[in-house]
Amino acid sequence: MKETEERLLEMKNTSELMLDLAYSALLYNHRDIAEEVMELEERINDLHDEIQRISLNRYRKTGDFDKILIFMTVADSVERIADAALDIADVVLRDIEVHPVLKQSLEDSDTILLKKQVEPRSFLDGKILGKVKLASETGQWVIAIKRGNAWIYGPDEITEIRGGDILFTRGPVDSEDTLDAWISRK
Repeated sequence: MKETEERLLEMKNTSELMLDLAYSALLYNHRDIAEEVMELEERINDLHDEIQRISLNRYRKTGDFDKILIFMTVADSVERIADAALDIADVVLRDIEVHPVLKQSLEDSDTILLKKQVEPRSFLDGKILGKVKLASETGQWVIAIKRGNAWIYGPDEITEIRGGDILFTRGPVDSEDTLDAWISRK
């Protein structure tokens, strides 16, 4: 069951990030962030399929229908959340005009989600997140890191930042320039 639990946790973390990214893509009309949502939805689908296969194989071996049903139901629910996030991002991907009332509601938010790449040999390359105090210095919290095709959800103070990493941060709207200055430091 540990294998199934790990995949469910990854699905949960991925779907939460997808919602954050989808709303940000919609609010700021960021096509590249909307495309990230689309890529993450493919990962959710893969994880969902893996959970289904693992669960059915487990059922054949143990006959434990109730526990298997719970895993499959939770996986289905998380997959639907991911689909909803994709629907939100799809508004940006298809260049659909957002209703003015919704746009105003989103604009009233005082937080922003940003996507920034760390350049190799920059100030942040090789640094530990907690030691550079990025959140307290810039106002932006790193909520996820994309490293190649892998994702680090909810990085902590001992997470190393590497050149090439794509940081997804959340913080006050007026902190983007400060974060940009930190990202571009040599």
